[in-house]
Order: sequence, then C-alpha cells, then structure tokens
Amino acid sequence: MRTILRLAILFLAMSLLSGFTSLKKSDSSETNPFSNGGNEKNMIVVISDLHLGADLSYAECKNNLGALEKLIKEIKVSPNVKELVIAGDLIDEWFVPATTDTYQGSDQADFVRRIATTNKGVFDALNGIIQEGLILVTYVPGNHDLTITAANIESILPGINQARDAVLGLGTYSPVGCPIIAIEHGHRYNLFCAPDPVSNQDIAPGTIMPPGYFFTRIAALYVKQGRPAPGGTTPILTTGISTEESQDLLYRYWKMWYMTTIMFPITNKFDEDIILTNVNGFSGSYSVNDLIPYQSSPGELIKVNLFNGIQDSWEARQTLNNVPIHIATSRAIDSVNSATETDYQANLQYFMNPASDKRIVVFGHTHQPKIVASQNYKNEKCIYANSGTWIDHNPNQTTMQFIVITPQNADASSQTLVKLYNFENEVVTKMTENSLRF
Repeated sequence: MRTILRLAILFLAMSLLSGFTSLKKSDSSETNPFSNGGNEKNMIVVISDLHLGADLSYAECKNNLGALEKLIKEIKVSPNVKELVIAGDLIDEWFVPATTDTYQGSDQADFVRRIATTNKGVFDALNGIIQEGLILVTYVPGNHDLTITAANIESILPGINQARDAVLGLGTYSPVGCPIIAIEHGHRYNLFCAPDPVSNQDIAPGTIMPPGYFFTRIAALYVKQGRPAPGGTTPILTTGISTEESQDLLYRYWKMWYMTTIMFPITNKFDEDIILTNVNGFSGSYSVNDLIPYQSSPGELIKVNLFNGIQDSWEARQTLNNVPIHIATSRAIDSVNSATETDYQANLQYFMNPASDKRIVVFGHTHQPKIVASQNYKNEKCIYANSGTWIDHNPNQTTMQFIVITPQNADASSQTLVKLYNFENEVVTKMTENSLRF
C-alpha cells in the first residue's frame, strides 16, 4: 500500500537531440540508458507506481506527466528495448478524497476511460508502442488498481499483455526467455493492501477491497483539506478482559488505525458517514468510526464494524492469494507501514524459498527505489530491485525512477545487468547498478 508507507513515514529543459539519444544525461549516467552497445533487442524496462488519476485536482501524478510521456517515447525509439513492464499502480482507484464519488454516478469502465482522457499524452505514448508491435508492453496489477478488470485495462490499452494471477488484483511476471526474473508489485504480502475476499462479504458480496483502500480515501481527504486540525479523536483502548490471541491481534490492528487518525487528521467528525463508496461491491457511506476497533466500555471485548474478524482471516487470505511462505498475523499487522518489510518479503518469498528458482526480483509498491544484492538458500548471488515511483512528491526520496535489465549473452564473461535510473528534471541519472551471471 504505497500511500500508507509514504504518508505514514511523513509523509521535479534543455532542447531535445534527435532520436533515442535525446534524453539529457547527468555525469553519472551512460550515453543512453536504453542502449546495450550492440544490435540485440534484449533490454527490459520496468516502471511502476504511476498513480494516474481521473482528476488532476487531487491526482498524485500531475507535474510529472510530461516527463513520463517523454520517457515512454524514448523507450519506443530504442532499437535495444525488448519489453516495457508496468509493475502495478498504473492507474489509481484508491487516492480519491473520501467525500468524492469515485465513479461520479457511473461505473468502473467510465472511470478508467476518464483516467485515459485526463492522462492522454501518457496513454497515447503507451498505445504507440503497443500498436507498433516492436516492444512488448506488459501490465502487472498493483493495489491501487486492485479491482480494475482486465477488460477495462484492455479498453484503454488495446493489445497490452496482462500478467495476472487467477486471483483478481495480483500478478507475477517473468519476461519471455528470462525465467529467473520475477516482477510483481509487492502488495501481496501486506495485510492492509493484499486482496481481501474474506472480510465484509455480508456488506459487499464479492468485494476484495482491503483496509488500505479506506485508509487511502481518508489520507487523500486529509491532503485535500490542507492537513487540518482534527475534527474528532479516537478513544484509547485498554487490554480486554479476554486473553485470546484474537483480541491481542485486534488491539494491534487498532493501534495502526489510532496512528492514522493522529498523523492524518480530517476536519470531519469520526461519526460522519463521509466515505463514499459504490465500488467493488460496496454501496454505502461509512464513517471513520466504522473502521476503528472500539470497546463499549474500558476493558470490554474489542470489536470493529468494517473488516470484522480481519485479525483471524490473514492465514486464509494468504492461502487464497498464493503467498508461498506465510507471514505471522502479528508481524503482518505490526509491519503494515514498513517499506523494509516489503523488501524483506522479496528476499524471503523468492531467494530463501527452496521452491523458487528466481535470482532477480523487482517490486514496486514502496516508492523507495533501490538495488540490493544478497544470496539465496543455495549461496547463489541474487538481486532485489525496487522500481520506485512517478508521483510528483515522494518525501525524502527522489521520484521518476525506472529499472533497466540487460540479460547476459552466451559470452562467458557477460553478466545480467540491473540498473536503476532517475529522470527528475528530465535528466537521466544512474542511481545504482549490480549484476550477476546464471
């Protein structure tokens, strides 16, 4: 849930040269990030967390749209790029102020079309690559586009390759000819962001929206209201009369929501039904109090309205979401705000998992770009990379990042290269790189 991670931590031109060498470079970049120095078409570019919205008055990617469009056009004319992978959060159904009707009385298909219209330059550039057919464009879903259907993505990017699990809202992708690479968004391992097909079925049959969706709606309202003084307060819970693990877990869950109300206050009272839904099975309007665990009186059992029983269903959710190595519920709750936990899960689920043969893993989700080398359970070198984000403001981090992977060739001296770049101010800067041979 990158919005949680970003806000909880609290939580930009020279003339163009011709052709694909028109990107400006800093002293720390090569001649061209999309050139392998030869004629082979083998480079894989990964971007993620574009967070394209339907309304630029609140969308998180607005000022960076021109640079994003420019970068996509540079990828298109590169003779060496084989594939462009969009690793989740391409479009944003979550970062919408709580009081805003996301679909404006219509449906998801119309919402997605509005996003394509609002961000026309970016979608025209992507469609230009897809239609030309020389570079494969692959989309992997993230949490902010968790419920966006394959049909609706296809409607705005006809012909795009979609790497989806059988479970809606998830996907893991290995580029053609590169089975040792795994690319996914990374939200599968986060209790607030992974699909939740268990909770709220009596309220919204068929829903998979996790609590992070509601968190993000409140956080977006906080931003829209200009970071105001709080209109309500959250009662402090005491440890309940029960010693059951379920109550302890629900208390931990309460603490996460308590921190949210402190860090991201809104002017509205907590009992106001301000969160407009009408998405993914939900049809009602909800209050902050509907989300926060409560006690009828001090020391009594802790209860919660929305996501009732979430502390007991994490095991089932992990099974349904195909998580290879299950994460303890207490750890999952306590680490919902942790970017390093997402990095750790990449290592655990792939490199330390005897059932996995992956040596290079790329996540998005945290908006914290990096490349980290480690070893797997067989003491082989592995590389984890995070592709960062394209939102306008990424506190304490740069923005506008992308990963470039150049697979090794048959030459015994050749290495598979993984490089992380930044494109702020439309200047290409190589941030870091690593390599391995397999």
